[in-house]
Amino acid sequence: MSKRCDICGKKAQTGNHRSHALNATKRKFQPNLQRVRTEIDGEVKKIKICTSCLKANKVKKIV
Repeated sequence: MSKRCDICGKKAQTGNHRSHALNATKRKFQPNLQRVRTEIDGEVKKIKICTSCLKANKVKKIV
């Protein structure tokens, strides 16, 4: 499964770990994804959505 938001397409970004000696090793910053039941085009689906989209009410959440 890909770690990508189904609404905005946000995905993992790359960067560096930095030690006290400023040594750089590669790392990944993962998006904060949540599995949410939503209503899309009249039918209920489970999608992966990032918390920034969830907070911005970009989907209608089914409780």
